[in-house]
Amino acid sequence: MKTITSRDNAQYKELVKLAGSQPARRKAGRTLLDGVHLCQAYLQLRGLPEQCVVSESALHNPEVMDIVGQLENQRAHVLALPDALYNGISQVEHGVGIMFLIATPERAVTAPVSVSAVLLDGVQDPGNVGSILRSAAAAGITQVYCSAGTAFCWSPKVLRAAMGAHFVLDIFENVDLAELVRNAKVQTLATSGYATRRLYDVDLTAPTVWLFGHEGQGVADDLLSLASHQVVIPHLGQVESLNVAACAAVCFFEQVRQNQT
Repeated sequence: MKTITSRDNAQYKELVKLAGSQPARRKAGRTLLDGVHLCQAYLQLRGLPEQCVVSESALHNPEVMDIVGQLENQRAHVLALPDALYNGISQVEHGVGIMFLIATPERAVTAPVSVSAVLLDGVQDPGNVGSILRSAAAAGITQVYCSAGTAFCWSPKVLRAAMGAHFVLDIFENVDLAELVRNAKVQTLATSGYATRRLYDVDLTAPTVWLFGHEGQGVADDLLSLASHQVVIPHLGQVESLNVAACAAVCFFEQVRQNQT
């Protein structure tokens, strides 16, 4: 285990930059997983991180020490920081004091979509994106494709909202969704408040590509026109529409329901 005590240390400065700047994360192809749950999930599902960073006070936490022990047994890099320095990079208030530095996967689309998948068209709120990823993983969906206007999936807020879902999903970013829909081998369903066909009237027992759009504007018109079906989720209360993350969860688990009956 290595210890850094100076804010002027080059390695520490790099961590500060990654923690506070999305462009820096994109350029470096790295991000930070903050918190015990994310670190445990990554270790279990993806393996060793590039580096583990812990605060000095966290070294008394049994869960943190279990993770550190596993890493040191496999000769992984562990960096200890005084609490003041650790708090300078952590974005979790009252967190436990452990984070992983990991490489962010960059995947290229190499084949038409042939299984159930999620397409996100300009979904900008990180909390919504993370919640959709979490619901998709829980529903057994394994592929997520994001347009250039969608929130960066590997940002700290999306990672925290997804609660480890990233590590069981194949996530593709900066994707031409129109081309993807045109070439899809399975049906594509787009949600729209103006649709007349109810979600519950569509056969979802076959693989389905789900298309969700911007929180305010919805799915772009060109994508709507390419979808196999446009569907609406009927609701009884006097509200205009569902939050996009709630809408996605309803869709995913209607598909789960139909496949279990």
